[in-house]
Amino acid sequence: MDTAASTAPEAAAPPAGGTAASVAPWWERWGDRLNPLVVKEVRQGLRTRIFWACFGLMLLACVVLSLIAYVEVREAAFARHGRTYFFSFFFCLGVVHFFVIPYNAYRSLAREREDETWVLLVLTGLGPRRILRGKVASYLVQAGLYASAVGPFLLFSYFLNGIALPNILVILALGAAWLVFLTVVGVCAATLADGRLGRAFIHFTLLAALATALVQGLVAAFVMSDEGDRLLRDDDFVYAAGISLLLMLTDGWLLFEAAAARLSLPTEDYTRGPRRALLVQVLLGMLGGVAVWWAEGRDHTASEIFGIMGALHLLAVGLFVATDADGQARPLRALTRPWSLLRPGALRGFRLVVLLLVAWGVWFVGLEVLSADMPLRGESMRMATVATPTYGILFLSVAVLLGRMGRSDRLSSPAAVRLLFVASAGLAAALPPLAAVLMELEGDDGLMNLLNPVVGIVNFGSYDYSTSGSKMTWALLGFVVGVAALAAFAADRVLAERENRAHAS
Repeated sequence: MDTAASTAPEAAAPPAGGTAASVAPWWERWGDRLNPLVVKEVRQGLRTRIFWACFGLMLLACVVLSLIAYVEVREAAFARHGRTYFFSFFFCLGVVHFFVIPYNAYRSLAREREDETWVLLVLTGLGPRRILRGKVASYLVQAGLYASAVGPFLLFSYFLNGIALPNILVILALGAAWLVFLTVVGVCAATLADGRLGRAFIHFTLLAALATALVQGLVAAFVMSDEGDRLLRDDDFVYAAGISLLLMLTDGWLLFEAAAARLSLPTEDYTRGPRRALLVQVLLGMLGGVAVWWAEGRDHTASEIFGIMGALHLLAVGLFVATDADGQARPLRALTRPWSLLRPGALRGFRLVVLLLVAWGVWFVGLEVLSADMPLRGESMRMATVATPTYGILFLSVAVLLGRMGRSDRLSSPAAVRLLFVASAGLAAALPPLAAVLMELEGDDGLMNLLNPVVGIVNFGSYDYSTSGSKMTWALLGFVVGVAALAAFAADRVLAERENRAHAS
């Protein structure tokens, strides 16, 4: 008896050199090892009233809908109600996934910054990227709990006839990607403003954006559930769904890296993540364009759409990359070389964006040249494919020159340069047509709108059937390319001078 009693405490005690955590359940140990913030946020989220209110209302709505469906099926045994009830169940899930979850993710990080508890999180040694990853992952886990509750009802709609299983899987896959993207948008929005007025503006803007995203997601789900059988056999829809999925995933990654960069210290290599994500996105876009172009029998239309629309998307993203702060911290200067385009600094960001725009235009113009068919307006569309990134480089350079040629700190801030880009492009798009009308010329006159970023692209892509030729010429396009090259060179020299001056001070 005494021996058994004396050995019991030894068996219950942790092993020598170990801790109490070493005998904890395996899921707790792995959860803390992967990201302890996920466990903390999930536990905290499951204790909130909003989680249980949304969960209970969603589950109650699904139960009521299933009872109504059961009654209708009994009255009409051969009815096809699957599409209607699938969308009804998905509507209940979409309200939570496309609005509640992203908004709660935004409020979680915004509350950390408003209450000044963000410093305590940073002191844990996790770093901004792991903290943001934990925030996003915790709310995706909560979204998984909601989906697990609605999942049986969505499967129940399949047995009501009228909707195919592949259609259900496609809608759920795109909906999951939309959820991830909106959650990252919510987290990224919480890092944008520091002052009270800016936070209020971001708050209401995000609410409007999430409401719009909710409507878009539900409308897309309704269309796919109602026309799913026909859409899945349409190649254009398959391409559009694939491109949308790629954009949601890559743009979500880019936004996540941008949010982590905003929360990093100036002494860190904070731009490597966002610029690397941009490079990967451009490479995937090029490969995707080649794949669609080849699958369509080397059709020129695929290269034209990718070349023009992709350049506009690249310009919208590159605007934020090229307007970084001047210079870089002293610890980063020693390892920075002229080809170190992923390192901080507006000079390297501007060079990276210009090179990507040039590579994008050359790539898809090459595909247009190699296309199997060459329609009458093929030459015009090649000029439009070249003109789109050219105008982007031109007005990006103009914004940099206007903002950073002088010594004003307010005018040279990243936000001011972005506003100058919008203002200069807007004036160049609005004033030439007005001047042409006052001079009693056509509003889309080619020479008057030669530097117009909107009408100019349209003119270069237009085909004049009366003359059986393009409305514009390669000589005019060469003039625009020359002006853009000179502006880019001047902006590069201005940024180099500002960086040297910043390092010297």
